[in-house]
Amino acid sequence: MSLRYDVNLSILFTELPLLDRPAAAARAGFGAVEFWWPFGTQAQPSGGQVDEFIAALDAAGVRLVGLNLLDDLSVGSRGIVSVPEHAGRFRDALPVAVEIGRRTGCRNFNALYGNRIPEVDPAFQDELAVANLGLAGKAAAEIGGTVLIEALNAIESPLYPLTSTQSALDVIERTEDATGATNLALLLDLYHMARMGEDLTTVIAKHAGRIGHVQIADVPDRGAPGTGGLDHRALLAALEAADYRVEEGLGSIGLEYKAADHHFDWLPAEDRAWRG
Repeated sequence: MSLRYDVNLSILFTELPLLDRPAAAARAGFGAVEFWWPFGTQAQPSGGQVDEFIAALDAAGVRLVGLNLLDDLSVGSRGIVSVPEHAGRFRDALPVAVEIGRRTGCRNFNALYGNRIPEVDPAFQDELAVANLGLAGKAAAEIGGTVLIEALNAIESPLYPLTSTQSALDVIERTEDATGATNLALLLDLYHMARMGEDLTTVIAKHAGRIGHVQIADVPDRGAPGTGGLDHRALLAALEAADYRVEEGLGSIGLEYKAADHHFDWLPAEDRAWRG
């Protein structure tokens, strides 16, 4: 099966209210979307807010294929999985994410690790992250879901400790060993790892079996593919050659880039429709 694509509606179409963005994605020809946590800093939004979010997806006729777990990106935290102050809030949000997944069919949940906190022992943060990821994995398993672990680039996120593909894989392995979780996978963000100078063709060939989701943007300005220096055609071909998983509900290329004009000329219209 060929690759499938979705559009991230927390970074694209942001000139529109959040609930209007699924319809905009559909008008652009997309059949699938992903979001960061859509409720701001709320760990437990009201049932009405969840209903409105799902209704907007249904009305647009688009499928939700990726969702960040509570991350508080609005305050630049880069996630809260390893942040002691927010441990309770992260856990409180898990049932909400699972319920959204149950009702929409979404099975990929991105758990951003969180920044290092100067006054907190890094080893303690890592232990907390393993515990929280184990709980997230258990919650997601209720609906056959996968928890994704993502590395970011150190240029933009100097306090974020996962800044290489291997560091994210190490967290996955530690969590598996400590908790018995079997549903963790790598979120490979081609933009972030390109900024870190990784040989992405080699990364894809070596770790394709561990990749649960891919996101793409060009370098260095996080624009649409074709606007910078990333050889996106070669990388997409490498993913396809490596049999990056595209089974039902899993395995997509998320468009997570900045573009004011929302032209998607680089991606043929037939590739924007979700197949399968």
